[in-house]
Amino acid sequence: MSQVFPEPTVGALVQREDGKVLLCDSHKWPGLYTVPGGHVELGERCEDALVREIKEEVGLDIKVLDLVSIQQVIYPKEFWKKAHFIFFDYLCSVEGNQQVKVDADEIQGTVWTTPKDALDLNIDRYLRHFIMRLLDKSLPFSVTWK
Repeated sequence: MSQVFPEPTVGALVQREDGKVLLCDSHKWPGLYTVPGGHVELGERCEDALVREIKEEVGLDIKVLDLVSIQQVIYPKEFWKKAHFIFFDYLCSVEGNQQVKVDADEIQGTVWTTPKDALDLNIDRYLRHFIMRLLDKSLPFSVTWK
């Protein structure tokens, strides 16, 4: 089925108490780290979608802390298929010693890293913007990528 409207999606930099954030390896972004998240369902608040998606994809219970960035993502070449998204990027926390339990259909692996060190990994331009927004709140809130 072809896409008729842009899809609102939510993603999270899930941060542990030690300051490290969770990055994921997903077949949908081949060769690149991404964040866990997914689509907002009809009638669902973005924050509720985020809590649901993080639980489904990586098995973590999170607390939504802050909306960090909104990005218009139009036919990203890095994504496995042609799609138009609106990314709502959130900072979230995970408390305690919860263990990551990946949904292997969505996520093939995970890594915990500092946001600064994440910039040295294979990440796409959308995650780079998200992390830079987190590290430097003076960057523009919304970016359109073509």
